[in-house]
Amino acid sequence: MTTTIKKIMMVGFMIFGMVMFLLLIIGLYLDISRFDETSGGYEPPYENYSGDPIDFSALDESNEGIVGRGYVINFHLNCTTGMIGFELYGQKIDYRVVSERAIVVHQPREACMERGFSPDF
Repeated sequence: MTTTIKKIMMVGFMIFGMVMFLLLIIGLYLDISRFDETSGGYEPPYENYSGDPIDFSALDESNEGIVGRGYVINFHLNCTTGMIGFELYGQKIDYRVVSERAIVVHQPREACMERGFSPDF
């Protein structure tokens, strides 16, 4: 009798783990795909791109800048340095400084200035 219960519990935990892993992968996919919904315009003067630029007014503000909250990953923009970073399970990871294309297409400087920051990028 106890071996049957152990097997049922083991299968239950296995299914639970698989579902949680699948939800994690789906959340990561959704977060990453919503990070930059534009394409094209990769050469100066960075025109003729398609898609919608990032709507910074819909994102949250932090002490350092702007935060885009996702299901699994939070995206950070430091409004002083222009550093883009990610936060995954409480671990903050700096990725890179905002590119020239991003400055033209998404206009993060203007978004930072609207929130009272003084961008140096």
